[in-house]
Amino acid sequence: MSRLNLLVRALALSVSLGSVSALNVSLPISPPGNSQALSPTLLSFSIEQDRWPDWAGVQSRNEFTHNALLNYAALTGHPPNIRVGANSEDHTFWSPTVTIEDSSFPPPNSITPYPEATRITVGNAYYALSRFLPRGTRMVWGVNLGADNVTNAVNMAKAIVGAFRTGAVKASGVVLERIEVGNEADLYKNNGLRPSNWTVNEYVPDWISVAGPVAQAAGIHGRDGPLTLQGAAFAGQGFTPRQLFDLGILDSAPGKAISVISQHQYSAAFCNGGDFPLVSFMNKAAVRGNLTHFEADIAATHAKGLIYILGETNSIACHGAPGVSNTAGAALWAIDYTLQAATLGIRELNFHEGVGYKYNFFQPITLNRSIVDGSPLNPPSPPHVQPSYYAGLLINTLIGNTGTAQIVELAVDDPNVTGYAAFEHGRLARAAFVNLHAWLASSTGTRPSVHIDLDFAQAALGAQSDMDAFWARKATARRVVIHRADDTAGLTWAGQSYETRDAHPSGPVVVEHVSLHEGIDLRATEAVLLSF
Repeated sequence: MSRLNLLVRALALSVSLGSVSALNVSLPISPPGNSQALSPTLLSFSIEQDRWPDWAGVQSRNEFTHNALLNYAALTGHPPNIRVGANSEDHTFWSPTVTIEDSSFPPPNSITPYPEATRITVGNAYYALSRFLPRGTRMVWGVNLGADNVTNAVNMAKAIVGAFRTGAVKASGVVLERIEVGNEADLYKNNGLRPSNWTVNEYVPDWISVAGPVAQAAGIHGRDGPLTLQGAAFAGQGFTPRQLFDLGILDSAPGKAISVISQHQYSAAFCNGGDFPLVSFMNKAAVRGNLTHFEADIAATHAKGLIYILGETNSIACHGAPGVSNTAGAALWAIDYTLQAATLGIRELNFHEGVGYKYNFFQPITLNRSIVDGSPLNPPSPPHVQPSYYAGLLINTLIGNTGTAQIVELAVDDPNVTGYAAFEHGRLARAAFVNLHAWLASSTGTRPSVHIDLDFAQAALGAQSDMDAFWARKATARRVVIHRADDTAGLTWAGQSYETRDAHPSGPVVVEHVSLHEGIDLRATEAVLLSF
């Protein structure tokens, strides 16, 4: 399209849509060499161990959790993977006298309305609740390394494996895939679980001394078996996978059973409160900066033939920040963050969830206190999805259900707009665009918009007839529609709301028909998925 035509189109659109800018984005119709595989479980979850029964259900399954996860499974053919662990992983002890769980919680406060348990005592039935997850769910269970108690770690491992050998769990189709020994051990020197001068050099033999008996008790014999170990699980770059490899962890008996390397990532922390502007959080450059520092670890992990994941992640650590983590803007952040991670070779992101956490994708039970400041709720808030839930709907639709999808980031010359293309069977199938420009309750004037003109190119030499055939295709669009970036409800995906009592969508599906020659408009604080 000529520059004159672009200018005429932009001027015409400005009359009808207000503040509009025009972008020209080229999409390859076949996957370039730098494309990455898209796992059907790219978007998965990490559950804080102390409130696990609330998520799963006790006498019967938690129907809201089940429905919310099945919505995602319907899009890719696979339910999200579930890791149960995190901080309370290192405060959990197994007891033969406890049936399910007995936990001690500190009092809530305005910064942490739903604090984590300081001690969790569990029995065998605790792990058997895994049967209430959707069929096909693959799980990672955490074992306590922080207590430096081999007997307890072995008892936990035996109870976990034993639960998955019961008839009820086997019949459920839920599978135990990995055991993780210790959570964020790089922070042990700060939280009192190890001396203040403890280093990665001490960590490696410490981990081996506990993980070895755990692997033996669980019947884990190598990284090629049905049950393996998940390694690292570090909070930051204090300890790194590269250091572990250099120190020979993979040569140890339990190290030979590591199949996946996990690191954790949050963009900031709300442990002591603070002010986090939503505008700075919805930032294209910041999303990339928060992920690219893992590139060396990703490359080193892949060079060892291992899988690399973010085994725990979300927006802002310590359960999220009000006005950011619980807003519609966080849904757009989650789309860009997840897809950007996939382009770097990160197989899976386990978004961390807990009862009453601000950054949850959904709340699985009725809440009696506000997640924002801990004030009483009258009436209580029933189970419900939160804005970030909508991110998963777009992401999983982009991935599709063939199991063959690949992804590449598109070059978009705009500081707020990001784009990704997904390929199936060697051909462009879908594309997603996210406009991170924050349109807030305080914004005035006409809501800005961008017009995206589409161009198509061969990633390699190909026939012109292939290009001509692609231009002749019909395309459709589905949108994540948001009123304001700081809204905490009221979003829709493809015209439907998931803010219902049972997480089932309500309202008719809205699918737009798109002319590839005319392109598409994208408002500030909005995301769109194109299917070709």
